[in-house]
Amino acid sequence: MQLKSMPRAASWTHGGVRTGFEVLFVDGHRLRGRTSAREGPSTWFVGYEIDVDEDWLTRTVHAAGSTASGDREVALERGADGRWSVDGSARPDLDGCLDVDFESSAVTNTLPIHRLPFVVGETLEVPAAFVQADDLSVIRIEQRYTLLSSDEQRHVFGYESATFDFACDLTYDASGLVLDYPGIATRDS
Repeated sequence: MQLKSMPRAASWTHGGVRTGFEVLFVDGHRLRGRTSAREGPSTWFVGYEIDVDEDWLTRTVHAAGSTASGDREVALERGADGRWSVDGSARPDLDGCLDVDFESSAVTNTLPIHRLPFVVGETLEVPAAFVQADDLSVIRIEQRYTLLSSDEQRHVFGYESATFDFACDLTYDASGLVLDYPGIATRDS
């Protein structure tokens, strides 16, 4: 599967389980985005910066968010030894995770797509450090991706999360950004 270079900016409308909007700015190996949404009784916004290395391994993450109950920030770092820290504290429960995934974002599903050598029909386990939208707490999420089809314009993956008992097909554009995340977000630009 070959990916084209990512656009410098993109946006999504979030709909289904939540109503909101997300923007992304790409500067080399830094992804900067903002999401604001209403999900059930909760209203929140989350801003994030994700730095990845040339192999698309997550290095550092900073997020800031606000809800009706106040403002929060969180910083994650994955060391050269693969171990994670969250706000400076070691998190051995995140060992084996190479990516960050934000509940508030459709963007972070691009990280494993850029990093792994997917083959049609092959399923890969891709656990991640998952940042929850309402309080920016970090948990481990178990997920798997299966490349279902791929051509020059689109890539379709079967996505499953055992952590949340959730599955859907994700459609990506030629650059590896989500076009359609059923029940979550649709790409605008």
